Amino acid sequence: MVKEISDFTEEQGCYLLKLARFTIMRHLNLPLPSAEEEEELAARLADPAFDVKRGIFVTLTIGGALRGCIGSLAAYESVRQGVLRHAVNAAFNDQRFSPLTVSELAEVNIEISVLTEPHPLQFSNVDELLDRLRPGIDGAILRRGAASATFLPQVWEQLPQIDEFMRHLCLKAGLTPEAWRQSGCTIETYQVKYFSETTKTDKTTCLD
Repeated sequence: MVKEISDFTEEQGCYLLKLARFTIMRHLNLPLPSAEEEEELAARLADPAFDVKRGIFVTLTIGGALRGCIGSLAAYESVRQGVLRHAVNAAFNDQRFSPLTVSELAEVNIEISVLTEPHPLQFSNVDELLDRLRPGIDGAILRRGAASATFLPQVWEQLPQIDEFMRHLCLKAGLTPEAWRQSGCTIETYQVKYFSETTKTDKTTCLD
C-alpha cells in the first residue's frame, strides 16, 4: 500500500477526479451530466485548499493497462490548474499513445497524484541506497547527466523489488539497466496522496 500525505481529503480528491473527467469530456465535445452538477463542482473547487501549488500527475488506465500519464514534479501551479492541464495532456498529448477516443472514455479509470516536494536521497554506495529507498512509500527521480526519469510510488505495486524497480527506472531514462549501481547517478524521493476512480463505488456521488 502506498503511503499517502494527508493534506487532501477523500472528498476533495473526488472533486479533483470529477474535474479531470469533466475536462476530458469537454475536449471530446461530450455533454456534461448537468449544468447544476458543473456549477456545484466549480463552487467546491473554489475552496482555497486547491490554490496550493504542488506537483501533479494524472494517470489514465483501461483494464489496468496504462493509457496515458502526464504530470509535473515541480510545484509551479495550483492543484486545480495542474489537474486541468495534465488531464488534457494525459488523454491527448502522451506521445506513447494515440489520443483518447469517445468510445474509450467509459472504460477509462482516472487517477490523480498530488506530490510532496522532492528531496535528494543521501547515499554513498548501493547498499545505502537499498537501505534508504522505501518500497511502497517513495516515488523516485533518477538523474545521470542529461538523462532522467521518475516512477510514482504506485509503480512499486508492479515492481516491488528495489533492484527491479531501479532497473526499469534506468531503462525509462534511456540508460542501461544497471546504471543505478554506478557512480554519477543521483536519486530524489517524494511521496504522494493519490485518488483513483476505482476506489469509488459510484463515480457520480462526490457532490451528494
